[in-house]
Amino acid sequence: QGLFALDTETTSLDYLESRVVGISIATEPGTAAYIPLMHHVPEELAAVDLEEQSKTPLQQLDKAMVLAQLKPLLASNTCLKIGHNLKYDAHVLANEGIELNGMAYDTMLESYVMNSTAIRHNLDAVSEHYLKLSSIAYESLTKTPQGTIPFESVPIPQATEYAAQDADFSFRAHAHLWPELTEGMKRVYQEIECPLMPVLLRMERVGVCLDGALLRAHSLELGEKLQGFEEQIFQMAGETFNVNSPKQLQKILYETLQLPILQKTPTGQPATSEDVLEELAALHPIANLLVQYRTIGKLKSTYTDKLPDMVATSTGRLHTHFQQAVTATGRLSSTDPNLQNIPIRDEEGRKIRQAFIAPKDYVILSADYSQIELRIMAHLSADPGLLRAFHSGGDVHRITASEIFHVPLEDVTDLQRRHAKAINFGLIYGMSPYGLAKQLESNQAVAAEYMNHYFTRYPQVKTYMDNTRELAHQQGYVETLFGRRLYLPDIRAPQVSKRRAAERAAVNAPMQGTAADLIKKAMVCIDAWTQTMPQKVRMVLQVHDELVFEVHKDAVTELAERIRQDMMQVADLSVPLNVNIAWGANWDAAH
Repeated sequence: QGLFALDTETTSLDYLESRVVGISIATEPGTAAYIPLMHHVPEELAAVDLEEQSKTPLQQLDKAMVLAQLKPLLASNTCLKIGHNLKYDAHVLANEGIELNGMAYDTMLESYVMNSTAIRHNLDAVSEHYLKLSSIAYESLTKTPQGTIPFESVPIPQATEYAAQDADFSFRAHAHLWPELTEGMKRVYQEIECPLMPVLLRMERVGVCLDGALLRAHSLELGEKLQGFEEQIFQMAGETFNVNSPKQLQKILYETLQLPILQKTPTGQPATSEDVLEELAALHPIANLLVQYRTIGKLKSTYTDKLPDMVATSTGRLHTHFQQAVTATGRLSSTDPNLQNIPIRDEEGRKIRQAFIAPKDYVILSADYSQIELRIMAHLSADPGLLRAFHSGGDVHRITASEIFHVPLEDVTDLQRRHAKAINFGLIYGMSPYGLAKQLESNQAVAAEYMNHYFTRYPQVKTYMDNTRELAHQQGYVETLFGRRLYLPDIRAPQVSKRRAAERAAVNAPMQGTAADLIKKAMVCIDAWTQTMPQKVRMVLQVHDELVFEVHKDAVTELAERIRQDMMQVADLSVPLNVNIAWGANWDAAH
């Protein structure tokens, strides 16, 4: 056939443990078949003797026989596959000893590359949005009056209709989406997203080593800290209450302590969100304690309590899911568990990272793009001053401070450098004088003056930002350096707040999206050679602008330089890409 759509029905969503229940195939739109392999055979058929079986054959084939027959086809690189989230199907087939190759067209990624913000990119949403077809709901098959049943207990006729529809809709979605993709979108798909899929598959299967005992000890420490915060909060409130109850907290803040109501919830209640508490912190110390209490509580519940229990029994390692089709800008996200939100600068976050350890005879190596979005801004704006700052190899924030505060480089104070850093990064995110003033803990007039100084010294940055906003208004989208298109549905919204937010996103998206594209291209490049030496190096994590590896201690110096060169040379920008590399016994020590 040369090209067919494939979908697996499985025992669970856990990609490491899940097994194949059946496989559906479509070779043209509107026609599909289901091969049931592990459905529970009704007792009345299971008891029939061989002679009777020829008259009343079982409704499914022997699983081992079917998989053996399909294995060469599934493993073929020349027979191309269409699917929706093929990485998951590849995991499940790998659990059965089959390597899925020829993953040419993933309709989840095609939909994502076409418009990352239009819909959620599951098959139901894609079918509804692009094909105007409604899918059979999974729950309609598995929910019974007696409770939820696994898919292998669904009767084969109903399972066939559901499973075959998935393969059919995947084929139809590809036939619809592929011709609609622009040449730029196809390049992003073929050169970035599609080649990345097997890389992420390998990283997910490898996982990372975790010191569960260290995390459990840290969890006890955090529990004691929470108790200490609670006691201080109760003392300030003058009474005990449930700190985690918004209703009880409202009463303490707004009735007992008489603090001003700064925001209300959609239901009209006084808000107790983190941003409100941060504003209230200037008026009463209890608000600052509540922010700290919530931060520690979140780290404890999300990481130190949960991570040790998430280690897979089959591998003894922790396995995250890398999601390719979630963020608006093209960045990867990590779920179950989310390893991208562990704080890096505070002590508690660092203690959590210390639990991510290297196996015996290995080190954890971290390779991190330095100031990547600022460098992309310099390239996109082509501002001579900013280009000069990066080519000098000096501290770009100190250079910026020298420029905008009109002081010699050697006389720049730490405070001036901090302010310059806030301005550098604030402008990337399209920050207004109000936003910058909050960052600097200053007033809007001072922030506006700083911004004016900045744009006077780097005029082409302002020109680039103004042109980008104007282009976004004209065409409704912006693009990354590699052609990834980022739509801005609110750019022409009648509400000023929505429009301003879209304008800020228009300025930031090309930089954040280009940074995402760069690290994805680097991952594909590095994976190509690390596959040939799995005993020496394995890529295990991707977090924002950082790649994390397990490297054999005897090869670390040589391979660190090879990783650095690949990351620096992945694109030819008008400023050098700088990569910080360090290694140690654990993830924290590698910074």
